[in-house]
Amino acid sequence: MPRPRRKPPRSGALSELPPLKILRSILVLQLWYYTTFFILAIFVCLVLGQTFSPDLVLDWRSVRGDNTLGWTVGFLCVINGFITVIPILLFIGRSKLVPDFALTIHFIHLLITSLYTRGLPTNLLWWALEAASAALMIVSGVWACRYREMQPISFGVPPPKKATAGKNPANGSAEPLMSGNSYEMGNIRADENV
Repeated sequence: MPRPRRKPPRSGALSELPPLKILRSILVLQLWYYTTFFILAIFVCLVLGQTFSPDLVLDWRSVRGDNTLGWTVGFLCVINGFITVIPILLFIGRSKLVPDFALTIHFIHLLITSLYTRGLPTNLLWWALEAASAALMIVSGVWACRYREMQPISFGVPPPKKATAGKNPANGSAEPLMSGNSYEMGNIRADENV
């Protein structure tokens, strides 16, 4: 009895998101997240005259609502989420994958923070800022990816020149002007068309 023929995989299925590429992307995004977070925290400590400690980035207790440094670290969490959209655009570039990678970054940050402090975060401000950072990352990342996806594709052909609508130089009337391969309507007044 002949063996049944296997259905071929859909085009691009094997090369679209291989597991090693996903892991490499997650690693690069996580390194970017912590690198920018540490750079921002060091800069803020230098400006405020504070001593830098990794606790500012890795300890959820550093996000506090009763002092300026705590609010600043919380603000840095949100700003860092916004900055991390840049590598998402560079490495991911597909709007449907942005929420997955953004939530993965924040989940790994939760795991690292929990391991660093040896306990789950109980600070509601920390949870709210992480949720705001993830939401900002998702919204801005999806918007930027869709904006880039919706750009017109030019296959080596420059876009047509736009003509300004106005009076036709031949007869002085407002008529459609041709620009490239398209027509644009000029201002036509009702009394001129009689």
